[in-house]
Amino acid sequence: MAKQTKYIIVSGGVISGIGKGIIASSTGLLLKTLGLTVTSIKIDPYLNIDAGTLSPLDHGEVFVLDDGGEVDLDLGNYERYLDVTLTRDNNITTGKIYREVIDKERRGDYLGKTVQVVPHITNAIQDWVERVGAMPTSDTGRTPDVCIVELGGTVGDIESAPFIEAMRQFQFRVGHDNFCLIHVSLVPVVGAVGEQKTKPTQASVRDLRGLGLSPDILACRSALPFEEGIREKLSMFCQVSPKQVFSVHDCESLYHVPILLREQGMIDVLTDRLKLGSLSISKEIVLEGDTLWAQWREFARRRARDLDATTIAIVGKYTYLADSYISVVKGLEHAALNVKRKINIKWVEASDLEEATMHKDPLKYHEAWQHLCAADGILVPGGFGERGVEGKVLAAKWAREHNVPYLGICLGMQVAVIEFARNVCGMVDAQSAEFREGCALPAIVFMPEIDRTTMGGTMRLGSRPTKFQASNGARRSAIHKLYGSVDEVHERHRHRYEVNPEIVKELEAKGMQFVGRDAETGERMEILELDNHPYFVGVQYHPEYLTRPLSPSPPFLGLLLAASGQLDAYLMGEELADDAETKLKL
Repeated sequence: MAKQTKYIIVSGGVISGIGKGIIASSTGLLLKTLGLTVTSIKIDPYLNIDAGTLSPLDHGEVFVLDDGGEVDLDLGNYERYLDVTLTRDNNITTGKIYREVIDKERRGDYLGKTVQVVPHITNAIQDWVERVGAMPTSDTGRTPDVCIVELGGTVGDIESAPFIEAMRQFQFRVGHDNFCLIHVSLVPVVGAVGEQKTKPTQASVRDLRGLGLSPDILACRSALPFEEGIREKLSMFCQVSPKQVFSVHDCESLYHVPILLREQGMIDVLTDRLKLGSLSISKEIVLEGDTLWAQWREFARRRARDLDATTIAIVGKYTYLADSYISVVKGLEHAALNVKRKINIKWVEASDLEEATMHKDPLKYHEAWQHLCAADGILVPGGFGERGVEGKVLAAKWAREHNVPYLGICLGMQVAVIEFARNVCGMVDAQSAEFREGCALPAIVFMPEIDRTTMGGTMRLGSRPTKFQASNGARRSAIHKLYGSVDEVHERHRHRYEVNPEIVKELEAKGMQFVGRDAETGERMEILELDNHPYFVGVQYHPEYLTRPLSPSPPFLGLLLAASGQLDAYLMGEELADDAETKLKL
């Protein structure tokens, strides 16, 4: 008989953006510390097939998976917290469900029946959750013991209704001991005296119960810990015991949320509710869980300590919404804490560095340049569209000429190539075909195999191998050593344009070395490093998608090491952590 996966559903009430993703990820992490195998699913009720065509300013970052799936940023949280590899099927959208059902109807699979939301849409949702919940997500190949399902949106939304109904039915499909519902709600602090109010949570739970679902656990978001009597009041009016009501107040960092939940007894409640004690787990796997928890506590402890600060300027075009670059921020945080530094991010809107801004808004122009010039390191992330490109070129020029550590990701690598071609190789008209389709000297060109008409899912997406070149320069490069001197690395991509291979020889002759190329053809430039520079690296892929709290991404690690003056010592093999028992996995 196949093992029955247990399911934890995480719903949200009162307001959107309340923190369901972090609570879902933290819950999964706590279960992993018990030695359990955990997977996760994110349900997004919008009609889009995936997140690929959504603006970062509207919905935050588009996260890319190994299989090329363009998904919600919460799946990035799951991968980072749980250290798993998810697929596009781990992100369910209304668009995907309706497409599947309509395709079945067109094939005649329903044998002439009237196709309805109940039972056909709700059955499709349940079948999808059950199928994906049993899929292995790690190299071990173990079937997950627990699947965390985050239900996007807010209880009561019209667009969420089919998913709520599907979960109501699903609790009976899998059985009482295999289904647990965590409801995340808000306990606002109101008035001059700062009194906490429980009515919004009471109303949210009442709505949820009216739809046929009763929460087993209440996770209450608030600015402050519970006041005396609040837990008991919520318990009485929401029909859960006091030990099942958790105060998820603002912490020093998001990395402290698992610690907060564990201290309030989350593991005991889940063990009792889901009968986790009946699962058979080997001693070796339990020991792995203990080690994971010790490392996580050390990581969170470092986050709370008063460490020396390293300032990194992020030069982008979506800087008004930090969630647009959430994986980049996490990559910097992970690298910084692993080298015992506190990260200080200065957001620089790329267009503010351009000459036009100097005439239009001199104050904004000088402030942007002040942030850039004062930074210990510069990072230019990926992006699409022409706005701000010349500002990014100027940022790359400043980093190159002033020996400031630089990391360019995707477009950030391409602008570094354009700048170098113009100002070092004398190609003054060098430009990207993305912004000047008929330009005389395209340093960046459109990839021939890419569809020019369809937007969604047509880029070079997902995990692809990059091979380090056999030349002495490539083997001696800092980025090669940071990757552990391996021959090949697998990283995730999301791009339509690439470095023009026709100008590579000229660039390399002047000192821009392309130390990594794609393993499939050897013609696609993947990693560049500048000669005679403390750290000037560009990567065509997105290393931020694979960063982990306890295992930072090598390009980010190199940037933080260089910006904090530790790179040479690290490459020579010197230890950066003092305590061998608790040092993180560098």
